[in-house]
Amino acid sequence: MARMGNFRADGIEELRNQIQQSERMVDAFCRESAAELAARLLRKVKKRTPVGDYDDVWELEDDGENKFLVQTDRKGGELRRAWSCGSVMEYNGYYVVEVKNEKAYASYVEFGHRQQPGRYVPAINKQLKKPWVQGKFMFTISENEIKEIAPALLRRKLQNFLGECFR
Repeated sequence: MARMGNFRADGIEELRNQIQQSERMVDAFCRESAAELAARLLRKVKKRTPVGDYDDVWELEDDGENKFLVQTDRKGGELRRAWSCGSVMEYNGYYVVEVKNEKAYASYVEFGHRQQPGRYVPAINKQLKKPWVQGKFMFTISENEIKEIAPALLRRKLQNFLGECFR
């Protein structure tokens, strides 16, 4: 007959306690990871969003007696500043963060749009030349870049998380 030897359960109970404690920290880990990915996406999208240049735009002003052209003091960047990131929500077992732009014309800049050649647009003081304006795809390109780096980033964060749990 074989001998069973000595067996101590102290380490197993400690491991069980560490596993129970780490289960409570999983939700916080997932929320933190989703928020970090969303923040990285937001930063990339903002950098890639074009900013309007209004230095060469003139407006007609009327002082009551005379009408004259003055250069506008408009500044670009409204589309870039309109990007925002919501809070992390859990939805059917997934952690979701909404990254959005509230400007009505954001989708036209993203995907492109048709226009009528020859039409004069006072806001830019020019006539339109092309029937199609190509999109900038600032969100689409940024999203694809985040999808590429997400596995490595999450792997590194998970290794750090598990290392903290089982110390």
